[in-house]
Amino acid sequence: MLPKLFFFYFAAMITGLSVLVVTRKNPVHSVLWMLLLFFNIAGLYLFLNAEMIAIIQVIVYAGAILVLFLFVVLLLDLKKEIAGEQYTDIWSIAVSLVAGLFLLVIITFQAFEIADSEPVMLSDLGQPDAIGRMLYTEYLFPFEITSVILLVAIIGAIVLAKRKLKE
Repeated sequence: MLPKLFFFYFAAMITGLSVLVVTRKNPVHSVLWMLLLFFNIAGLYLFLNAEMIAIIQVIVYAGAILVLFLFVVLLLDLKKEIAGEQYTDIWSIAVSLVAGLFLLVIITFQAFEIADSEPVMLSDLGQPDAIGRMLYTEYLFPFEITSVILLVAIIGAIVLAKRKLKE
C-alpha cells in the first residue's frame, strides 16, 4: 500500500507541476515551477531505486538545462510577454481533450488488473557501473554520434554569435 501511495504522490505532483509550468503567465515563475518538477521527477527515480538517474536528473536538468532556460527567459522582453494575451479561446477544446485522455487512462488501468505483489528489485538498474558498462560497450556508437551532434551544435552557436557581433 505504501509504495502505491508514494507513486501516486509523485504522479500527482509531476502532473500538477507540469500544468503550472505551462499555464503561468510570468516565464520566470514557469522556470521556478519547472525546478520543483525536476526534483519530483528525481524523487520518482529514487523511489524506483535508480539513484544514478536521479542524480543525473538533478545535476543535468535542474542544474544545467534549467539555468539555460532561465538565461533565455531573461533575454526575452518580459514586459511585452506578460502584457500580451497569453490564453486563447480554445480552453473548452483543451479541457475536453484532457478529460478524454484522463478517461482513457482510467479505462486502461481498469482493463489491466494490477497485482498487489511486491515489486521486483533490479539491483543493477540505475547503478553507475551498470550504466557505464552498457554505455561504453553496447551503446558506444549512439553515444559517439550524440557527442558529434552536440559538437556541431556548439560550433553552429559560436558561428551565429560571431556573425551577430560583426553586424
